[in-house]
Amino acid sequence: MKFPKVYSLSHISDLINSKFIGPDDFPISGINEIHVVEKGDIVFVDHPKYYDKALNSKASVILINKIVDFPEGKALLVSDDPFRDFNKITKYFNSFKSSNNQISNSSKIGASSIIQPNCFIGNNVTIGENCIIHSNVSIYDNTIIGDNVIINSGTVIGGEAFYYKKRETGYDQLLSAGRVIIEDDVHIGSSTTIDRGVTGDTTIGKGSKLDNLIQIGHDTFIGECCLIASQTAVAGCVVIENNVTIWGQVGISSGVTIGESAILLAKSGVSKSLKGHTTYYGVPVSEVRTAYKEMAMIKRLPELFEKIKKFTK
Repeated sequence: MKFPKVYSLSHISDLINSKFIGPDDFPISGINEIHVVEKGDIVFVDHPKYYDKALNSKASVILINKIVDFPEGKALLVSDDPFRDFNKITKYFNSFKSSNNQISNSSKIGASSIIQPNCFIGNNVTIGENCIIHSNVSIYDNTIIGDNVIINSGTVIGGEAFYYKKRETGYDQLLSAGRVIIEDDVHIGSSTTIDRGVTGDTTIGKGSKLDNLIQIGHDTFIGECCLIASQTAVAGCVVIENNVTIWGQVGISSGVTIGESAILLAKSGVSKSLKGHTTYYGVPVSEVRTAYKEMAMIKRLPELFEKIKKFTK
């Protein structure tokens, strides 16, 4: 998330009531998570395991819970609770704004697009030309939708990220300040949910088709001309490259990459990145021929046990 203008290190320090190490006027232009940080951004880290990754990222400012050595050209914001203070910054620059209309006055809807009854279109939403948004669709703030997009009934675009920190008192949510971007010629089925990015964008690429009852997690990128069938669940920060086919009830863990033109057969479970131009199946997923051979061997186990019994008698 980029700020509306560049702020100084001391200004952000005052905002969250933290210490800072670096020049007072050190420039800060936004906040972002580690996987999308750019020069000028703040990134937060609250566990020693991830200190090095944060300190050596593209981020210019590290919001951290301990004073540590840091690379030249960077600065620190030192907080007893970086997670809490990251949320403070998000809330200050991107606070929730209620809407009094079903279609916000700040939304922009292109020529020939049809919005069916009982839809909610939030603040600063942009919808392109020749789109059809069917009844009972909710499109949250700042979503960008291209041309020739069809979204079927009951779908929610731009819900909050499922991102929590466990405390002794329960779970604290990391606030979402990102967007959803849906490119041209995308079709989305009924009762599908696409969460917005925490600080970046969740993107559905041009020409991709999503079935009913699909969950797409925060900050996930889906490439062009992908086909995703019903009841698939994609966690946050996943990259699905162009022309990937995913059949029903597939589960994909966070942070993995699915290579171009891969095919995931139904009910597969993906916990690691997969190369493209290959068909996969199983839990955990493996190349389909390997998976089928393993299934065939499992079916033969009773027969093999009987042979072993006779041999050992």
